[in-house]
Amino acid sequence: MIVWLYWIISLTIVTYASSYIVRKYENYGFAALTAFYTIYLGASQIIASRIINFDLGFYQFFAPAAVFIYPFVAQAIDMINEAYGKAKAHLAIFIAFITQVLLITFIAMVNSLSPAPFFQFEEAWQNLFGLSIRITAASWIAFLICQNLDAHVFAFLKKRHEKRVVLRSLTSDVLDLTLDSIIFVTIAFYGEYAILPLIIGQIISKNIIGFLDTPWFVWYKKMLTWKEISFIPKFLQRTKEKLE
Repeated sequence: MIVWLYWIISLTIVTYASSYIVRKYENYGFAALTAFYTIYLGASQIIASRIINFDLGFYQFFAPAAVFIYPFVAQAIDMINEAYGKAKAHLAIFIAFITQVLLITFIAMVNSLSPAPFFQFEEAWQNLFGLSIRITAASWIAFLICQNLDAHVFAFLKKRHEKRVVLRSLTSDVLDLTLDSIIFVTIAFYGEYAILPLIIGQIISKNIIGFLDTPWFVWYKKMLTWKEISFIPKFLQRTKEKLE
């Protein structure tokens, strides 16, 4: 499926660029990682309004389209934690949260304006960006609790098992993504829908994506230890030299 090609390309670009900036421009690395972290979060908030059919081949269920991106949020906070420590990870969470408050504020500001009489897509706009206080509150509460938990667990496991990169990445992400699904769906939809299928669908889909993106975090960790890292991969450099 084309979605997996997009997924692989985007994750590879961000992982490689992140490690390059952290190694080459250490003073700007935290800002770059926080920027990626924030765009992941903002994109997941926007595309979550589209419900997709998640097909595993042997089982199908429905989940918000954000399940393809939100696990990147968990990985991005791990990348910050790995390179800059728990304190900087908590700072990045705070910065990202403020950006989401601003995003919602700007959308609410625009929604308070009267549409032009010739604007034909007002109903579609309101369906996509009409704010629900309950859903917004659920998203913010789940984010603050689960991301800070992720940062604590990751830092704890790194201190106890420094060489076990996969252990700290997977454990912190599974706890983050699972608890996020439970908190968000319960607060946002309890009493409106049958929440158990929604919770199960989100837990399964988010953790599958979270598991699949783990090799990229291992790659990121390895690149941080390289003596030299170029923005242009070595095989492309060799090709360029041959052509010259």
